Amino acid sequence: MANGKVEDLSIYSKELQEDMQLLVYLPSNYSPLYKYTIVIASDGKDYFQLGRVPRVVDELLENREIENIIVVGVPYKSVADRNKKYEPTGEQHSSYLRFLAHELVPFLDAQYPTYQVGMGRALIGDSLAATVSLMAALKYPNIFGRVILQSPKVGEEMLNAVEAFKSSSPFTVYHVIGKEETAVKLGSGKTADFLEPNRKLNNLMKNKGFSVFYEEFEGDHTWKHWQPDLRRALIQNFGM
Repeated sequence: MANGKVEDLSIYSKELQEDMQLLVYLPSNYSPLYKYTIVIASDGKDYFQLGRVPRVVDELLENREIENIIVVGVPYKSVADRNKKYEPTGEQHSSYLRFLAHELVPFLDAQYPTYQVGMGRALIGDSLAATVSLMAALKYPNIFGRVILQSPKVGEEMLNAVEAFKSSSPFTVYHVIGKEETAVKLGSGKTADFLEPNRKLNNLMKNKGFSVFYEEFEGDHTWKHWQPDLRRALIQNFGM
């Protein structure tokens, strides 16, 4: 199987006032003569290591199961950093959303042969990274056309943001949650039910007229389930 390559880049964010590391997966057939759909993953390092994104994408491209994509991972620096940026109540949350839409997207458009339209850009995340991915799409629906949510952490802020969403161009949503995600351990040491709020989110999005794929899998809040689901998520969103 032909292997793509992973580039390690960094971009200075004025919004966040810090250097942001990027992991960029380029497929083995990468050429500036083709156009590519961009998939941006918060929890970037986890998607590359635990999700094994490069291997999954290599295989799907080799079998001609998906269109040409470039995957861009945005790693977090620490758990505290992740909470600050990904939690809707976090102090850097709005700045991180602006970084994704107004700094990262133009940077990628300048660096690679992208489609430069909403449907040519997707956001993907697990848990809190799924939360921030949905929040970014709700805020910038013209910039991001597809969202892949693996077991998002759903709170009032997110439900309110979906409720308040008004756009003639809603993005598509791929949304999975585990049936055993009823007592997920949080960073604070407490546990929370993720399943019920995700059901509520799904109903809300359907009522708002979003194009949603939703499934409850047999399993808990771990990469053991998100990793195998990645294959279907990519085929569903970028299938030929």
